[in-house]
Amino acid sequence: MSADAPPRVEVYPGREVVVEFDPELTFECVEDCTWCCQHGVLLYGDDLLELAQRANLAETTTDFRGEKFVTREEKDREDHVADDGCACAFLREDGLCSLHLEEDWKPTRCSVFPLGVWRENGDLHVDIRESAHDHCEGLNVSDRVVIDNLDSFLPELLWELENPDSEREL
Repeated sequence: MSADAPPRVEVYPGREVVVEFDPELTFECVEDCTWCCQHGVLLYGDDLLELAQRANLAETTTDFRGEKFVTREEKDREDHVADDGCACAFLREDGLCSLHLEEDWKPTRCSVFPLGVWRENGDLHVDIRESAHDHCEGLNVSDRVVIDNLDSFLPELLWELENPDSEREL
């Protein structure tokens, strides 16, 4: 391995990732940001099963290019929404997530943010999403070092997916 090769980190026993971001990077969600909630939340297979226990899938999901996403809906507010006035169906009017707060659960895609995940040459790679550098206010604002907490960002399900690419949007 060359000295310039990105570090490989074991997240779960026998499951490692190639870390493409600065190992000193910290992240913590900040109040009133919700930038990640403004885009479509891709639902992987196990996410659908979990969501079905908490919500009506017919009312809260949509199909796009053969994949399931959480429905985006118009919100009656100027902040916490995308340019089109829409955000995740589970984003409450106070800017908090009903799934996370009321159900103590997050879809895989939400846990992963602000990381980008993809498979390359059989390995799972992680980096900071390009868009997060421009919009995410939680980067480098805390003492929570991302590389030391990868298990809270990367559900084990990701290693089982053929295409874990987290850049796909609704």
